[in-house]
Amino acid sequence: MSSGQRPRAFRIPSGDSIEMAEAAPPTSENIRLVDEPFEIVEAADGVVVPVARKRRVPWLTLLFSALGGLVSIAIGLSIERLIVDLFSAAPWLGWVALAFLALALIALTAIVAREIAGVWRERRIEALRARAVEALATRDHTAAQAVVQELRTFYADRPALAEGRARLDALGDAILDVDDRIGIAERELLAPLDMRAKNAIAQAAKQVSAVTALSPRAIVDVVFVVFAAVRLLRRIAAIYGGRPGFLGFLRLARAAFAHLTVTGGMAVGEGVIQQVLGLGLAARISAKLGEGILNGLMTARFGLAALAVCRPLPFTREAPPSVNDVAGELLRAASKDEA
Repeated sequence: MSSGQRPRAFRIPSGDSIEMAEAAPPTSENIRLVDEPFEIVEAADGVVVPVARKRRVPWLTLLFSALGGLVSIAIGLSIERLIVDLFSAAPWLGWVALAFLALALIALTAIVAREIAGVWRERRIEALRARAVEALATRDHTAAQAVVQELRTFYADRPALAEGRARLDALGDAILDVDDRIGIAERELLAPLDMRAKNAIAQAAKQVSAVTALSPRAIVDVVFVVFAAVRLLRRIAAIYGGRPGFLGFLRLARAAFAHLTVTGGMAVGEGVIQQVLGLGLAARISAKLGEGILNGLMTARFGLAALAVCRPLPFTREAPPSVNDVAGELLRAASKDEA
């Protein structure tokens, strides 16, 4: 084929017309020549293939990247000129400025390393949980053993879990069902951490409820609720072995809110709303106290979502905690006040 000739497609006759095609050799009347690629696909099977939408140039990303580069260059030039001027004025001032610059670079490197390490640990926890879910779904014994071994390695630096690790080591290569093997690891290694996480959620819910009920202004309520949620998320992540920096915290917060959305949004659920309404808090006690209890329940709901995204294993043998488990005391206190 010459270099100047465009590629062409030939329409192949259907099975019903094969005998007719053998009897009558193809001619220019029963052969369709097309030049466009999508016409070729349509001519071959009769199905119209939609043209793929062209990807647009990410102008917004390019804009922010260019502006960030310009700002970085401007900062670098300003620092360079400052150091040169200091050396011109007094050499010792220039050396002091260089020392400060070196200290700032060391601190920046440490911050970046900490952020990378935090994100890496979060990804490791997420990957471990995903492999556990897959092993349970496919009944893969080898994968379940690998998950348990990695979980044991992940918590190798926890002295409080030494007995649990020893009991897991005693099992060795014993023949166990996938659910039983992961369930034993869950009981030996994660049950104590689950208890600590539930206590942290209960404490945060009570603090939010008390502050909201006693604070004089709504802005104080909002600020403290946000502060308590941030602190609770960091604490739960630390309990399960996460060490989130700023970027890692943003990833965890997004995952927690996504989990809330999947499980019904910010609704408290599990009959708690009906219990609160049944108590008649707003009408019989006080609107402020009822608002405090509801904010405490919402904090507990967020804490449970954070627990679900920070836990390295799904709930297999252990029952997942509910709002009543971590914030039931708020409802019991409200019942006593109403009585």
